[in-house]
Amino acid sequence: MEMFDWAGWVVEVMAISFIIVVGLVALAIVIMFVIDRSQREDAIRRNYPVIGRFRHIFTELGEFFRQYFFAMDREELPFNRAQRDWVKRATSGKGNTVAFGSTRNLSAVGTPIFSNAAFPPLDDQFSTSAPMVIGPGARQPYAAPSFFNLSGMSFGAISRPAVTAFSRGAKEAGIWMNTGEGGVSPYHLEGGADIVFQIGTAKYGVRNEDGSLSDDKLRDIAAHDQVKMIELKLAQGAKPGKGGILPGGKVTAEIAKIRGIKQGQDSISPNRHVEIGDFSQLLDALDHIREVTGKPVGIKTVMGSPKPFRELFALIKERGVAHAPDFITIDGGEGGTGASPLP
Repeated sequence: MEMFDWAGWVVEVMAISFIIVVGLVALAIVIMFVIDRSQREDAIRRNYPVIGRFRHIFTELGEFFRQYFFAMDREELPFNRAQRDWVKRATSGKGNTVAFGSTRNLSAVGTPIFSNAAFPPLDDQFSTSAPMVIGPGARQPYAAPSFFNLSGMSFGAISRPAVTAFSRGAKEAGIWMNTGEGGVSPYHLEGGADIVFQIGTAKYGVRNEDGSLSDDKLRDIAAHDQVKMIELKLAQGAKPGKGGILPGGKVTAEIAKIRGIKQGQDSISPNRHVEIGDFSQLLDALDHIREVTGKPVGIKTVMGSPKPFRELFALIKERGVAHAPDFITIDGGEGGTGASPLP
């Protein structure tokens, strides 16, 4: 009786399978070649059929490879790997002390947070320093207790749980929380922290239907005891020149109600306050807001050149310090925004 040749059968099956696979691959390449050469939406694929597809694949995978294999600990923006790891260790109860020095480039201009001193303040001196009174000329001055505070992040750009967490954390830390330009939400107030209400160019939260400032809504916002100061935002480093764009897809019913805009419709923030065309009008606007709210009023801007500040300070000297901003926030260019044109 003749034995069945299993080895030969396996080899034959593998050979046939290989031929089929190669044939299918070749057929797929031919089909993709024809598709790529005939389509007119993508010049890369039309000029380089089949292989041009790898460009898109590598582009999509590039972010993954840079983040996990090629980027150094301090290279990514707005938050790099070292910062993300620090937050992860802090929130998981692990130690935040790092041995063997910093991974920062300490020779770069502007890197140090603290300047060296022969006799620096002791740790407990920071917590026992007297509060700084902001807006002594306002009806309700603010005794600011903290050196470090929470910068503006709008509800809508960050979520309800994030705003709530920041509010509670700011209360526990004894610091103030800036609302960002998206209005005061219930979640800002929920944690009990001191609030700086920011008014952007779209006047979210205190706007009339035409986008102008509503004194009645502004008065209602200022009536919250937690709202300690008002910040008029002139500019921010992350959104220069063209203003802001809030896509209609982000404008939920809740966000529309808080901001005073129409649900589901794009909302455009002008690149400046339309009623403020010079420094004289700026000081008039600050006086008006201070009178309506009774609280300290300041400005947030960026510093591209000292010239505009010299003009502002000269006008303040001329009109009197009572008309000056109660505080000035200088924004950096390292921040981010969820609503800016790509340029």
